Amino acid sequence: MAIERTLILCKPDAVSRGLVGEITARIERRGYVIIAMKLMQLDGDRAREHYSEHSGKPFFNDLVDFITNGPLLAIAVEGERAIDGCRQMIGATDPLAAAPGSIRADLAQTIGRNLVHGSDSAASADRELAIFFEDKDFVSRRHDLERWITE
Repeated sequence: MAIERTLILCKPDAVSRGLVGEITARIERRGYVIIAMKLMQLDGDRAREHYSEHSGKPFFNDLVDFITNGPLLAIAVEGERAIDGCRQMIGATDPLAAAPGSIRADLAQTIGRNLVHGSDSAASADRELAIFFEDKDFVSRRHDLERWITE
């Protein structure tokens, strides 16, 4: 059993469209545990740090502008194979290419307004979680996870 932590962001378009409840419900219905959550307005420095792997690419400034244009919800999720499982649940970056039933296929409109972000690897999850949360922000629900996995 590989219990992982990952970061999910409900981007400003998800917040403004009132889809945060739908997205968090899908996370929980899938069996993952939310161990931290923070509604926040992201500043430019933190946005540039979050998207640092895209620095220098033509779309970098658009990413930063979009993610800072309204409040977002940062969510720390824990569960068995949570990184790949959450990415599958989110769907492909392009909503038209996303698998039916995924968040992006069902709810997103365009690549540039695709509602959610999910860490793509354990290294990314560690780096990204540290951008949005401190250790004290995490609430241990390990006992819930172990019980749900064995049932």
